[in-house]
Amino acid sequence: MQELAAVNDALARYIRPATFPLAARMVPKGEQLPPRIKRPYRDLGEKVTICQVIGMARHYGWAMFIGAEDASCPIQRTVFGLEPMTEYYSEGNLCSGMYTATPELGRKTESAVARVGYGDYDGTLVAPLERAAFTPEVFVIYGNSAQVMILVAAWLYHRGGELTSSFTARADCSDIIIRTIQKDAPQVILPCNGDRVFGQTEDWEMAFTAPARCIDEIVDGLAKCHQGGIRYPIPKWLRYTPKYPDHYTKLDEIWKSGK
Repeated sequence: MQELAAVNDALARYIRPATFPLAARMVPKGEQLPPRIKRPYRDLGEKVTICQVIGMARHYGWAMFIGAEDASCPIQRTVFGLEPMTEYYSEGNLCSGMYTATPELGRKTESAVARVGYGDYDGTLVAPLERAAFTPEVFVIYGNSAQVMILVAAWLYHRGGELTSSFTARADCSDIIIRTIQKDAPQVILPCNGDRVFGQTEDWEMAFTAPARCIDEIVDGLAKCHQGGIRYPIPKWLRYTPKYPDHYTKLDEIWKSGK
């Protein structure tokens, strides 16, 4: 894998994201954290959501860790294995009346959310690429639909075919990190309601994630797509003669008549 600074430079050149591209890693039980990492509860006095941590990393440029003592979101605490799975959760009660009509349908939605086992991990590291003092498992880039489209094109440049992703309109933290790791393939991310409410993600933003093993291929694909004309900002077709209202073109007639 290329140096993270080189990956960051390539993304800045070819994608020009408005916020910092990120590296993320799930921290196995007992693994030592790198130095100079902020923890929300210890350093900010707040219990937060993982989407807030992602938001702080990509907007502020902070390297952060969120573990059990930092996390407030019951969905994150469950699917990231910081607390045990409960029947109340698995039966669909968190979805019911909000995302689904019944608990039974909520159970179906909850079963579609990628998760890890209770106690497998101490938490999650997230940092801008240039500040990541750890080996990433996942790369995360937020952008608009055009920027995400180019990242998809870059991934498919040497492969062809299609990129498939799945969406539940909730728990995008799981899609960003857990699903990307478990599928071992890039994902297009539709930010969930919580990411918009707590992570301050804008209505126009989407995200693209990739396992670390894929990033060199994506960077090369970005360069090749750029050479082929698939580039950002999207080039606008400006070589045409405009059409005007009749009362504008009347001036042409006046000028041509010499009057």
